[in-house]
Amino acid sequence: MKNRNLFSKLAFAFLAFPFWATAQNQTYFASYPALSPDAQTVVFSYDGDIWKVPVKGGLASRITAMQGEEINPKISPDGKWLTFSANQYGNFDVYLMPMAGGEIKQLTFNDATDEVDNWSWDSKTIYFTSSRYNNYSSYKLGVNGGTAVRLFDNYFNTTHNIAEAPDGSLFFNDTWESRNFANRKHYKGAFNPDIQSFNPKTKTYKRYTEYLGKDFWTTIDQKGNVYFASDEGNEEYNLYTFIGAKKTALTKFDTSIKRPFVAANGSTIVFERDYQLFVYDVATKKTEKINISSFRNQVLTKEQEYEVKANISNFDVSPDGKKMAFVSRGELFVGDVDGKFIRQISNSGERVIELKWLADNKTILFGQTADGYQNWFTVVGDGKSMPKQLTKDKANNHDIALNKAKTQAVYLSGRNELRVMDLKNFQSKTVVKDEFWAIQNSAPSFSPNDQYLLFTAFRNFEQDVLVHDIKGDKTINLTNTGVTEANPIWSPDGKYIYFTSARTKPSYPFGMQDAHVYRMALDHYDTPYRADKFDELFKENPPVKPKDTAPVKDTKKPADTTKKKVETKPAPKLITINTQRILDRIELVSPAFGTQYLTDVLAKGDKTYVFYASTHEGMPPSTYRTIIEPFENNKTEKIAPGNFGIVEAASKHFLLSRGTVNKYNIDMNKVDALDFSYKFSKNLNAEFNQMFYETWVGLDENFYDENFHGVDWEKMKTRYAAYLPYVNNRADLRILLNDMLGELNSSHMGFNSIGAEERKSMNYVTNETGIIFNNEKPYQVDRIVAKSSAILLGDKIAGGDVLTHVNGVKVDQSIDRDYYFSKPSLDKEMSLTFLRNGKAVNVNIHPQTSAALKMNLYDEWIANNRKNVDDWGKNRIAYSYMKNMSTGELQTFLLDMVEQENNKDAIILDLRYNTGGNVHDEVLKFLSQRPYLQWKYRGGKLTPQSNFGPAVKPIVLLINEQSLSDAEMTAAGFKHLKLGKIIGTETYRWIIFTSAKGLVDGSSYRLPSWGCYTMDGKNLEKEGVAPDILVKNTFEDRLTGKDPQLERAVAEIMKNLK
Repeated sequence: MKNRNLFSKLAFAFLAFPFWATAQNQTYFASYPALSPDAQTVVFSYDGDIWKVPVKGGLASRITAMQGEEINPKISPDGKWLTFSANQYGNFDVYLMPMAGGEIKQLTFNDATDEVDNWSWDSKTIYFTSSRYNNYSSYKLGVNGGTAVRLFDNYFNTTHNIAEAPDGSLFFNDTWESRNFANRKHYKGAFNPDIQSFNPKTKTYKRYTEYLGKDFWTTIDQKGNVYFASDEGNEEYNLYTFIGAKKTALTKFDTSIKRPFVAANGSTIVFERDYQLFVYDVATKKTEKINISSFRNQVLTKEQEYEVKANISNFDVSPDGKKMAFVSRGELFVGDVDGKFIRQISNSGERVIELKWLADNKTILFGQTADGYQNWFTVVGDGKSMPKQLTKDKANNHDIALNKAKTQAVYLSGRNELRVMDLKNFQSKTVVKDEFWAIQNSAPSFSPNDQYLLFTAFRNFEQDVLVHDIKGDKTINLTNTGVTEANPIWSPDGKYIYFTSARTKPSYPFGMQDAHVYRMALDHYDTPYRADKFDELFKENPPVKPKDTAPVKDTKKPADTTKKKVETKPAPKLITINTQRILDRIELVSPAFGTQYLTDVLAKGDKTYVFYASTHEGMPPSTYRTIIEPFENNKTEKIAPGNFGIVEAASKHFLLSRGTVNKYNIDMNKVDALDFSYKFSKNLNAEFNQMFYETWVGLDENFYDENFHGVDWEKMKTRYAAYLPYVNNRADLRILLNDMLGELNSSHMGFNSIGAEERKSMNYVTNETGIIFNNEKPYQVDRIVAKSSAILLGDKIAGGDVLTHVNGVKVDQSIDRDYYFSKPSLDKEMSLTFLRNGKAVNVNIHPQTSAALKMNLYDEWIANNRKNVDDWGKNRIAYSYMKNMSTGELQTFLLDMVEQENNKDAIILDLRYNTGGNVHDEVLKFLSQRPYLQWKYRGGKLTPQSNFGPAVKPIVLLINEQSLSDAEMTAAGFKHLKLGKIIGTETYRWIIFTSAKGLVDGSSYRLPSWGCYTMDGKNLEKEGVAPDILVKNTFEDRLTGKDPQLERAVAEIMKNLK
């Protein structure tokens, strides 16, 4: 049991504020507003707490001050109670307190997200949305507590935004676009939210809107007037109502509203707009801003202390081997190579990312953001002068490398430029334009004699290795294979180029799987001969002549000391590249199993050291080296866990592993960590501003559509940057950035950030058992979930059993059942006592996580579908369901086919609710197989080749409005290849291949960079995939256990089976 009380004491009176809190007349990022029944008071969430203010404005007073965040406040229709959600214990639970002041009571204890929606009109029931048994669904809870009751059954009834009408009808939405991605603007598609209702008493279901865009956030007054938000008028969310049955706009703002809420008396509606609160007068039809004065606790501008120890992201060592420059949390530092004497060099509020020492051992060339774009700067390493900006590009300059003489640098600029910088005057020129990409690219470099540039460019999504002759201004593609060769490195002797490749497998869409390290000989090189080495043993050194001790008169003229002595350097060896059958000269260097990624190639004496990360001895990857030495077999050795590169300076070697710089003894293969410790300070305000602009730039440079879906992206930066001065915490930044990203109407989008200042001191998890209790009798067992922990107990637990004790503690059926299963961590085992026919039954059980239980429930849904297909199809149809398009689900699909395809006459592949991945190509390859030959053993049965031939059988692909991402790729490919019929509804229109980009504090944002199009050029993100036969599954169908789509799939197949 949780070691905490059900009640948290909190005075409702005015709270004391710290000395740095300041009053402000304009309160921004006030959110989740709700009105009192008489429309005189507004409650809202601000700065993580619940506040109240008169509807006419004025000084707001804080109601709560719990650890964490409090959201979704709602006042009961009788005005007595305030309910809200709070995450002081790690996840959002439902809380209740008297409006007149008093104690706060925690009502729910599940580790799911429980977010308050609304009240019943009798003020006895709280409606909320919870993710406890599926993605999310609607629940109700009595004002006196107890166990929550689920409103609508079915794993995929994902209802939310519940609002009760006076007649008892429950209005709701049920799509991702009204919950997960409410911030996404301009979406039009099959998964759009509509206004719907269901009356539990009369079992009547109604749909009120059919608009292809968004209708959501329903709110209802005591007379039954319905208000909601819609973007039908001008692509911005505005306030709407129904006049009769006609959808009618009440506002026409050019920026969107959020979360409208009508007072019970129907006179006033409050909503968010431009991060402030507004009220709409229903009678006058006028909108006014609520001028709220509040105390702002300005913590973001206060300096916070950080430590470089184990937090270094990049480094370089000066050519003399004495000094080290490094980056920690975006700041630049310089010290000695042992880390004893450290000085912070920059503190500009921008982010330093990469750096190089120049030949003078004094100057550092580094990449730092400026208004979001990474540009090049120099600074003297002693920190006594200001940095100098060298480039001012509106593109990210990145992946810089210096030549051996440190007179030139090569780098990538933006998506398509390879540039060379003269390190005497720091002038840059573009030498090659090609498809380099601004992300997921390989870094360029120089050949060891500075004759060539070495880099990769993309051809059909795959990287080729190219070289550019600097003097001759000629570029040669060395590989041109149709698969990726990445991370090329020239060998120190100039004879080989090392690279990473899977050789026979494209890297997209899977990424490089089973990749290894190879080297390509640039010409035909013979290996050394043992005979030559033997002969060298008998070579005599020329005799040394004895010195003549007699004095010799110097007849030479005195040296001219006014002239500087000129040292002659040997001319660099010319590197020749013989491109004739160059691919025949590729050989494997790394182990032939596992996956390897090349990091460095160094030489010492006759030995060449090839460094790479590898999984050939298991996960996670470690760094290894293979030593290539004449007359010896290649030798592979492990260095240390992790993935890192090597920095070489003055015959010393260093590496960066897990945030720590290490000295590396290449002879002993020994790693010794350097104890760098230095504290520095910076404030989150500057960091948040930098992150905002870097995120905007990332999308500006990499978003897949150069027209930004018709959005003026520069204008969006200006609009949202105007609110940066009002950001008061990380939650505000999340809202601001996600709103800006939402303007692009893009899938696969989002900004994610969790800071140390948000971490909770206490977290709890629910110990699930796999027991489903009766919805109305929450302590009585209803059934056991298949594959769960409880199923392993056989008949020890049965339907009708009543839970009486948990771990020996007697339960109180008047409180939430989850209270007894909520612990700081998952128990290894629990004891449960049930009452059965008047007798106590004791059982021990190994609990499972709530996530595991949700997957068990998902699997039950799948198993029921398969049973229905077997029954309706007379056991002649193979059924396979894929939850997503991951490699794990690909394996599930293939196993289903191995088990069923040979023994069935047709196939149903079900991709409904599929959340995507990247295995479309493998699925389509399997389904495209058809017999082309037969063979048999003497006297045996003729057997087709290939073993599986699904393409000659009837195949139905099931899709729906929540089939997204790679499921849409699969559906489009299925249709183009004419593999069978597609049944269901149009797909989500949620398909752009994406990656994630990290920010200075570990936050990240998603980069939808690769658009997906049909063979005739249609953008799947905009059009989705339409079925051949349109069949809808409605909320009512799910509620009553019907599946018209699956029924139609079986029926269509049975027509074709004799």
